[in-house]
Amino acid sequence: MTTAERHTPEIEASTRERVLELVVEQGPVSAATLARVLDLTPAAVRRHIAHLEDAGQIVVHEPGGPGVRRRGRPARHYVATDAGRAVLTNAYSDLATHALDFIVQVAGPEALENFAEARVTELERRYRPLVEQAGRSLPDRVHALAGALTADGYAATTRTVGAQGLALQLCQGHCPVQDVAEGFPQLCEAETQAFSRLLGVHVQRLATLAAGGHVCTTHVPLAVAPAKIPVRPGAAPESRPAPNPSATSQTTSPNAGVTEGN
Repeated sequence: MTTAERHTPEIEASTRERVLELVVEQGPVSAATLARVLDLTPAAVRRHIAHLEDAGQIVVHEPGGPGVRRRGRPARHYVATDAGRAVLTNAYSDLATHALDFIVQVAGPEALENFAEARVTELERRYRPLVEQAGRSLPDRVHALAGALTADGYAATTRTVGAQGLALQLCQGHCPVQDVAEGFPQLCEAETQAFSRLLGVHVQRLATLAAGGHVCTTHVPLAVAPAKIPVRPGAAPESRPAPNPSATSQTTSPNAGVTEGN
């Protein structure tokens, strides 16, 4: 029996919660990876996976859809369901949703947009020193942003996409305001614009948890023509970092080699 594997109800529940957290953070993820990271035996991982599947908190991920034929029997990979993410969701989401509904009814849609912008302005204020500390390399800045988001509970990771690594995807496996954002996509839109300002490039949101994706996926091009960066209302345009010296000068479409985080 490994260090992490015990059979008391309390420890079993704690380990199962950690399995769920890893699926949220790293999904799609295999049972072998879960076992390695958590120092569990294959039998223990299968037990926890079976419990989470029965509870409807994780499901097997089908990369090409259920109708796609694949050779052999590839290892199963798991992603969290809405029910699984709800276990980690802010308990005050209903109150926040009602509060924003009230704001819209009393002050109109513009007040909601102002609220969303004020929220990300605070986010930018806290994240900018961390991103700037990473230097002028765009990949390093993206990794720094992912670290800042993870510290705030967004379970953020990065991955390289494209045949020549011409882009990064910033993936957020958890969103503390997901339930609220389902009714108010302005929160996601303002966050995307904040990422553009922090990184100094135009980024593209490919998927969101609020819209049904299994992660929030933001496409960050590493080799594109200069783009107009969204400016926060009332603020002067900010200087963008110099292009990453290691990136090719080839211009590519933002959708070239793009895949939703999977």
